[in-house]
Amino acid sequence: MTQTVAVLGTGKIGEALLSGMIRGGWRPSNLLVTTRRSDRAAELRDRYGVEAVTNAEAAKRADILILAVKPQDMGRLLDELAPHLTADRLVISAAAGITTAFIEERLAASTPVVRVMPNTPVLVDEGMSVISGGSHATGEHLASADTIFAGVGKTLRVPESQQDAATALSGSGPAYFYFLVEAMTDAGILLGLPRAQAHDLIVQAAIGAAVMLRDSGEHPVKLREAVTSPAGTTISAIRELENHGVRAALIAALEAARDRSRELASGNG
Repeated sequence: MTQTVAVLGTGKIGEALLSGMIRGGWRPSNLLVTTRRSDRAAELRDRYGVEAVTNAEAAKRADILILAVKPQDMGRLLDELAPHLTADRLVISAAAGITTAFIEERLAASTPVVRVMPNTPVLVDEGMSVISGGSHATGEHLASADTIFAGVGKTLRVPESQQDAATALSGSGPAYFYFLVEAMTDAGILLGLPRAQAHDLIVQAAIGAAVMLRDSGEHPVKLREAVTSPAGTTISAIRELENHGVRAALIAALEAARDRSRELASGNG
């Protein structure tokens, strides 16, 4: 971990990656950050011991640049980096909907680009980061991205053609669970429980179910059937979910998220 890494756009996701790298063994002296505000730069220097620099200086000094800006800011950032960035640097994009081709077209020929779609649980080291290589990215470049993002959760490599689907499923995925917890908490209140108790019951059920899914190796159908007794409470609830088309609604929702990701990638923001 002797390379110099610059995180450009150190908001919540960028800071999560920064802290994850430090916990993973990166020396603060090998890490650079860029921010728009001087007070934010001072905050990151004090908190992590890293150096805050300009985007141009990051392009000149860093071996790996992580672009963690908003998608609508990517074009302007690339225009700023291009005059200073040589093709021997690795560029990692963590901006939703931005393709590797979009970045490659704006930088020096043969610049290796890796596209990563993290989700917000990287903030608690339980993220899923989906990784795809551009046309000039090698296995070594992908491994570098794996190393960085593994510090804040799990990683998965997919062809870039699957990134829009991964964004719909994983990138947006936490929001679906929050929506479900919100609805179930409201149901608990309707059934007579105080909000705090309903919330705690649902959150712990969600955590327990997720751990069982991850650690048991069992298919979700088998785990669900283990809770579903004949003529019991659970099957009555499942019947109502099916009657209201919840499964079909989820599929339609993910298709809509995938389609929106494609629109963003094509520039139709």
